[in-house]
Amino acid sequence: MSSGGRATMAKRVDANQAEIVDALRAVGCSVTDCHEMGRGYPDLSVGRAGRTYLLEVKAPGANLNSREMLWHLDWLGHVAIVHDVGEALRAVGLEDE
Repeated sequence: MSSGGRATMAKRVDANQAEIVDALRAVGCSVTDCHEMGRGYPDLSVGRAGRTYLLEVKAPGANLNSREMLWHLDWLGHVAIVHDVGEALRAVGLEDE
C-alpha cells in the first residue's frame, strides 16, 4: 500500500513495447517511455520531424482499459493505439520497412 493508505497499481509494459521502441529509434525517432505516468496516459511519446506523437502500445487483441478510454476521449491532440511495429511506424508517418 502507498503512504496514503491506497493500494498502488503496478504499471506493466506490454511484451511488444521494447520491439516497437527499438524500431522507432532505428528509423531516427526519439522515444520517451511514459507508461509509468498512469491515469490512462499513453505509453510512448515519440518525436519525429518536429512533431510529437503519443502512442498507446497494446498486445495484439488487447483493448483500452477504462482509464485509457477516458483519457483518449478527452485528448484533443494526436494519439494512436498500436499493436506492432508496422502500426507504430505508420502512426508517425513512416511506412513499414
